Amino acid sequence: MSKTYVVIVESKDGKLRQVSLEALHAANLLREDGDNLTAVLLGHQMDDTAAELARHVNGQVLVVDHPELQAYQPELAFEAAMQALAALPDEPRLILLGHTAIGRDLAPQLAARLACGQISDVTAITKDGDGISFTRPLYAGKAFEQTRLSDGTGIVTLRPNNLPPADPASAAGTIVPLEFTPPTPLSIILKDVVRKVSGKVDLTEAKIVVSGGRGVKSADGFKVLEELADSLGGAVGASRGACDAGYCDYALQIGQTGKVVTPEIYIACGISGAIQHLAGMSQSRIIIAINKDPEAPIFKVADYGIVGDLFEVVPLLTEQFKQVFAERTS
Repeated sequence: MSKTYVVIVESKDGKLRQVSLEALHAANLLREDGDNLTAVLLGHQMDDTAAELARHVNGQVLVVDHPELQAYQPELAFEAAMQALAALPDEPRLILLGHTAIGRDLAPQLAARLACGQISDVTAITKDGDGISFTRPLYAGKAFEQTRLSDGTGIVTLRPNNLPPADPASAAGTIVPLEFTPPTPLSIILKDVVRKVSGKVDLTEAKIVVSGGRGVKSADGFKVLEELADSLGGAVGASRGACDAGYCDYALQIGQTGKVVTPEIYIACGISGAIQHLAGMSQSRIIIAINKDPEAPIFKVADYGIVGDLFEVVPLLTEQFKQVFAERTS
């Protein structure tokens, strides 16, 4: 019997989020001959986004386009997703979302309505006989849990940057527009959205993160980190200590009470390495620490360490990277 895999896709400023493409890749890994893949896209004026999504989906793309879905609102997004799921001919085997602010909000609502299990913050997926095994980190990455989904519907949120994105499909998927009837009355009515821009690159999906702690000393101190991040095409992050001190906005906070990131390269500048911060970045592929204290705990988890003043080391690194990139393009 064929199975149906569903990916609820996120977009930002009309562009598909990387983690949604990674979720599509996960669905393709699990699919067998005859299985169906359906992508669900919620939003407004999504023609270009839907066309781009269809190029990565060997199946159908259900598009719920409505002015009320322009910005994310929990009640409306939940009802729109449920109406899209109701349009499927079969009960889905797996519903995949990104482990983002939206995914973390939407997934448990769907699980409660569908009376099915949910597995959050998954970093690896493997087939396990007739079932599926999911790996997720626990205790700030000190332990890993494997959970097996044997039958029925499951809902899973995927941590960004742990799976490759889906390649373009051999044939573009079929775009199916769906009507949406907003529920009334609403307990919350969105009047306006004030966006706080945290950087040029989305922090949770960045391949390179340059992060600063109390050692940055001031808001102006973050400028040298921004220059390094710009030269590498990365994003800037921060420890809670730096945010509490007012050096930067809390939107940049990485750690147990902030964002969790898993970039290819994490550069920690002036960060001591408290356990709360490690909870948000310890799964990074390569960790580089820059700190003038040779006994700083961050060096215990770092792959590479530089003992020195970050205000001397970081500008030198920036210049070297700029020089290397200039030579490559010349």
